[in-house]
Amino acid sequence: MQLNEAKPCLTVYHRVGCHLCEEMVALLIEYQDELVFNFVLVDIDADADLKMRFNADVPVVIYEERILFRYFFDEAILRQALQHG
Repeated sequence: MQLNEAKPCLTVYHRVGCHLCEEMVALLIEYQDELVFNFVLVDIDADADLKMRFNADVPVVIYEERILFRYFFDEAILRQALQHG
């Protein structure tokens, strides 16, 4: 990767106190260096629209406006998305 090339960035919709969300973040951190990506956490409870949209679905991981997975981490899907953009 060139120095001026930005790392891909995932968005993780989550809520505080959600054990599935905590597991998702831990797994993303585990793969972050190997697959070279960043991620941002968005607390759905801080936004009424997001809460309505994702209330029963967290955690939700999105890359380039596409949902990669909900509830559970999927290494194969993550690898494919980051390789193909």
